[in-house]
Amino acid sequence: MARINAGVTTSHVPAIGAALDHGNAGNDYWRPMFAGYDWTKKWIAQERPDVVVLVYNDHASAFSLEMIPTFAIGCAETFAPADEGFGPRPVPVVEGHPDLAWHIAESLILEEFDITIMNKLDVDHGLTVPLSLMFGQPEAWPVKVIPLAVNVVQYPPPTGNRCYALGEAIRRAVQSYGEDLNVQVWGTGGMSHQLQGPRAGLINKEFDAAFLDKLTTDPEALRRMPHIEYLREAGSEGIEMVMWLIMRGALGEVAKELYRFYHVPASNTAVGHIVLQTAP
Repeated sequence: MARINAGVTTSHVPAIGAALDHGNAGNDYWRPMFAGYDWTKKWIAQERPDVVVLVYNDHASAFSLEMIPTFAIGCAETFAPADEGFGPRPVPVVEGHPDLAWHIAESLILEEFDITIMNKLDVDHGLTVPLSLMFGQPEAWPVKVIPLAVNVVQYPPPTGNRCYALGEAIRRAVQSYGEDLNVQVWGTGGMSHQLQGPRAGLINKEFDAAFLDKLTTDPEALRRMPHIEYLREAGSEGIEMVMWLIMRGALGEVAKELYRFYHVPASNTAVGHIVLQTAP
């Protein structure tokens, strides 16, 4: 049967993609940030996942304020890089895994999760930047991807508890799929940052470190954290971290931390990254 062997989280700052795309990854500003992913690049090359369920949020590329699904799953064969106003990123087209995606969608809906099925979906930096951080700039992505878009832009976003429960349901869906597949779940976005208003540029290192700790030591506390705490402690865009709880829920009750990295700043954002392994 298919199995979820690991989870990854990472920030998906658009400036990271721009630095790669314009050949600036090696300059003094960006070099320390990209070096923090060297360990993961080697690890994932050894793990060789077949499929990644990649949890991200759309930034008004595929969705707009006219249509805002709380959760949406990509079931198409391919997903093109979105034009975010300055042309699509020069990265490969993302290949999907329709059979597993439809299986997950059916399983979630029968478990009474209302999830939107996307048979066409362009994917923006929220999805492509994490792929670039893990795999560099290949001719083709070495993994099939199931996009899972979450609304963390327009209030109300889903609760941490709902996201964690969705992760648990994804785990059950994957385990009930008959093909032998090595699956990973990635949560993206965050960490602490605010892009507008009097608190623009907010970074809360203490909150971010505690959040990373609790992903392994006390995920139950994270699933109970209310929205207002994310806003107060991590800024208006810090709410993106609820997407990390989908990854954590998908790993089961016990997970082992293999690696973490934290860096400030990348643009005006705290970059957080952690790799967790499921219990044997």
